[in-house]
Amino acid sequence: MKIGILTSGGDAPGLNAVIRGIVYSGIATGKCDDFVGFRNGWKGVVDGDIVPLGRHEIKGIHKLGGTILGTSRTNPFEGKGGVDRINEVMAEHGIDAIVAIGGEGTLAAAKRLTDAGINIIGVPKTVDNDLSATDYTFGFDTAVGIATEAMDRLRTTGDAHDRCMIAEVMGRHVGWIALHSGMAAGAHAILIPEQKTSIDQIMEWVTSAHDRGRAPLVVVAEGFALDTMTDVHSERGLDAFGRPRLGGIGELLAPLIEERTGIETRATTLGHIQRGGTPSAFDRVLATRLGMAALELAIEQKWGYMVALRGTDIVNVSFADALGTLKTVPQERYDEAKILFG
Repeated sequence: MKIGILTSGGDAPGLNAVIRGIVYSGIATGKCDDFVGFRNGWKGVVDGDIVPLGRHEIKGIHKLGGTILGTSRTNPFEGKGGVDRINEVMAEHGIDAIVAIGGEGTLAAAKRLTDAGINIIGVPKTVDNDLSATDYTFGFDTAVGIATEAMDRLRTTGDAHDRCMIAEVMGRHVGWIALHSGMAAGAHAILIPEQKTSIDQIMEWVTSAHDRGRAPLVVVAEGFALDTMTDVHSERGLDAFGRPRLGGIGELLAPLIEERTGIETRATTLGHIQRGGTPSAFDRVLATRLGMAALELAIEQKWGYMVALRGTDIVNVSFADALGTLKTVPQERYDEAKILFG
């Protein structure tokens, strides 16, 4: 069997560890020794742009951020893509199956292609940790660690200048990064997409912290909206899958807080910093295990399935069961964190 591997969508720490887990386990067990990678996600599949993947190519890559294959947000059904084109490319290169490593958009495309008869296995990837079929996705732990360290640094400069500091983190639809990093950093307010909050409530938390002699720290997910807003804040157009490119809610909130409280306020958007650099030990191990499990699924020819983490076990979940429901922050988790606000 010849397996093609792709990484698609936003990059995440741990992608290279997945690639290594697939290839190394196949070669080491003797179950499969013929692997190629598609460059730049689905674009490489449509274009037939492939590279060999053997022991030499995967040597030591598990500790590297990014992806050695490159990635993009290409939709495989647009342009010259589609089922016939992908079948043509796979036949031309003798590829029997694809392992698609990506988030909801990538896996939704993988499901459509699987339904059309193409052999695909999925590996979930999203730093937002918003896929309901898995307890954790690789990259999330690293992103939380990076965000927490950044907030620790923001707090020292906030203390020095008696400022309110806003840290904007990733989180399109869910607030897991904001919740975890905010709690870890001791934030005085955490604002997430699941909880529309009034500006008056935010002022109350900020003022309470400042009155106690603290420099307030506010953590906000990029997908957060005030209770007076009809949509999320977006000034950057749409991506290839038609989703708004988010960012800037922190800069919108900063002048409102300063105007209403009189406290000098600065916003910092962490952005792609959260995706970059060396993956944490947790993410390296999780990504490696997911890669090894994906190889087993391919050997068993369980097409249309993805691997997932449940507790400490790696399980198999069908695309149909994995997609369509976001894993949002439960009310009780937010209420738990809210005890620490102000």
